Amino acid sequence: MKKNNHKKVIVWDWNGTLLDDVDYCVDCINVLLEKRGLRTIDVATYKKIFTFPVIEYYQSAGFDLETEGFEKPAMEFINLYYDNFSQTKLFPCVPNVLAQFKEKGYQQVVLSAMEHESLLKTLAGKGILSFFNEVTGVGDHYGSSKEETGRQLLKNLRVNPDEVVIIGDTLHDKQVADVLGVALILVATGHNSKKRLLAEHPVVVDKLDEVVELLNRLSVNK
Repeated sequence: MKKNNHKKVIVWDWNGTLLDDVDYCVDCINVLLEKRGLRTIDVATYKKIFTFPVIEYYQSAGFDLETEGFEKPAMEFINLYYDNFSQTKLFPCVPNVLAQFKEKGYQQVVLSAMEHESLLKTLAGKGILSFFNEVTGVGDHYGSSKEETGRQLLKNLRVNPDEVVIIGDTLHDKQVADVLGVALILVATGHNSKKRLLAEHPVVVDKLDEVVELLNRLSVNK
């Protein structure tokens, strides 16, 4: 491609892309499963079944949502997740990667399925909020789709879709990129396995710091 394919805006996913919370999420969901006498899952299984909308993931994990509904275990998970959130860490390369893109003049924004106010607090708590020109989360804690919030984000940014690249870690990020008509890089260190990602999208990197060089030298496939 031409230099950076004229990309001006990087839209970051949060959980699993910048925040290394996969093991922590598995630990939290296993607390809920054990409480119900259900079989726990390992990280490999989690990466195979995690999806959006999150209710489908809960069903695949074994929750009987016809009996107790979705909201009850979902809120139990959220409360447990935030009670011990200090256990989570950024991927080690994150501050350096964000600083490099800032130095290169990119606008950097966050588009997450996390509830908006919680997202702001977690970004601030991890010390990286100042890197972002805009932060957009969703309106509730139930892991709803980022597609509509993504549309609004692009409107707010007033940029051409050709100037935007999403960097994420799940097939939902591909769904959002397809809906918005923007480029996509997927990182295989998050909530979906590399095998699942490659089955749907050709541009998958093993480590987050690879995206810096990738945006400088390769064409990003939509």
